[in-house]
Amino acid sequence: MASKRILVLISGNGTNLQALIDAAASSRISNAKIIHVISNRKDAYGLQRAEKAGISTSYHNLLKYKKQYGDQSVENIRAVYDRDLAQMVLKNTPDLVVCAGFMHILADTFLQPLQEARVPIINLHPALPGQFSGVDAIGRAYQAFQRQEVTKTGIMIHYVISEIDMGQPILVKEIELKLGESLEALEQRIHVLEWQAIVDGTNMALARSQ
Repeated sequence: MASKRILVLISGNGTNLQALIDAAASSRISNAKIIHVISNRKDAYGLQRAEKAGISTSYHNLLKYKKQYGDQSVENIRAVYDRDLAQMVLKNTPDLVVCAGFMHILADTFLQPLQEARVPIINLHPALPGQFSGVDAIGRAYQAFQRQEVTKTGIMIHYVISEIDMGQPILVKEIELKLGESLEALEQRIHVLEWQAIVDGTNMALARSQ
C-alpha cells in the first residue's frame, strides 16, 4: 500500500509540525509521510524544521496580493490568495492537509477545490467544540475561568469548514482548569497535550479517508 501524503500549513514556530515530523519518522503516524510544508509567514521557524527533516517548503505571501490587488476589497484579495493557495496544495497531490498553527481563515476559494479533489483538511484548535472559536482561545478560556464561568477547557482536532473552528470534531481532549495556575503555565500544559493530539487526530483522519 502506498504511503499517505500529508501536506502541512503553518504560520509560526512549528512545534506541532515537529510533533508530526517526529511521529512520521518513528511510524507513530502509520503508513504516511509529510510531503510538503507551506507557510504564510517568511520567518516562520517551522520552515527550518521542515528543511532540517528533508521536507520541501513553500512561502505564500498575502502581502503580495494586497499590493497587486490594492484597489479591491479585502475579501476579494483573500479569495484570490486562497484560490492560488489551493492550487499550490493540490499540485503536491496530498491525501490530507493539516493546519498546524496556520493563522489564516481559509475562504471557500480554498475549501471548494479541495472538497472537489476529495482532500480533507483538519485543524487543531485549543478549545472544546463550540467554545472560544477563533484567536486567543486559551486566554479567553483562562479569563472565563477567573470569572467562574467555566471549569475546563480542551483541545480538539476538527475538519475545516467555512465557519471558523466549527467543523466536525475528530478528537476532543478535556483539560481541567486549576486554581492559582498562571496563563503561561496553562498555555504550556495545553501545548504539550497538543503535540500528542495532533498526531492522534492525523492518524484518525487518515484512517477515515481510506
